[in-house]
Amino acid sequence: MTSTRVLIVEDEEAISALLDYTLSKEGFDTVLAADGEEALLKVEEERPDVVVLDWMLPNVSGIEVCRRLRSKTETQNIPIIMLTARTEEADKVRGLETGADDYLVKPFSMAELAARIRAVLRRIRPGLVAEAVSFGDIEIDRAAHRVRRGEREIHLGPTEFRLLDHMMQNPGRVFSREQLLNAVWGSDVFVEARTVDVHIGRLRKALNKHGHTNPIRTVRSAGYALEAAS
Repeated sequence: MTSTRVLIVEDEEAISALLDYTLSKEGFDTVLAADGEEALLKVEEERPDVVVLDWMLPNVSGIEVCRRLRSKTETQNIPIIMLTARTEEADKVRGLETGADDYLVKPFSMAELAARIRAVLRRIRPGLVAEAVSFGDIEIDRAAHRVRRGEREIHLGPTEFRLLDHMMQNPGRVFSREQLLNAVWGSDVFVEARTVDVHIGRLRKALNKHGHTNPIRTVRSAGYALEAAS
């Protein structure tokens, strides 16, 4: 994942900072641009693997940036995900017809954006996205949505799967409940912090079902960390 470079084109500083923080924590190499002209320059300089592009930008609009990227041979195949507050179907169609590969309407979940980036990369540049990730005796297959520990398959619900996936991208790191909420549920969804404890409990139960050592450490007053069995 660290080799996947994402260009974030967003003129609202708070949203740009949130996108930068979230996608960096997801393992992407992020580059920022605050307007359309800077975005076109950064594409030439940085050669991103995917562009997350806001529709409404100063100087050059997101639609125009998309059109220019698609008009050049050297940039026509870069995946583009457009972000917009526009909800009309005609606007979505226009964005896709201009060359966007996917489309998200604000407000959106950060977890959904990360998933959309991986999905579009799987379709267009499959070599950039690792389908299977392992840590210790745990292996997660994103494409098949399966988890194995040792020789046994582990059955997880969707939320527990996303929790494990996120923690396996940063093994050993301590995540607060708030960080896990933002990564798995999204910053725009109200979920109580104690909900994280419930799903961590379910994840532990599933992973430890066959007598394995508990790989998730509770760090008092801090959060949770995924660690290899000693």
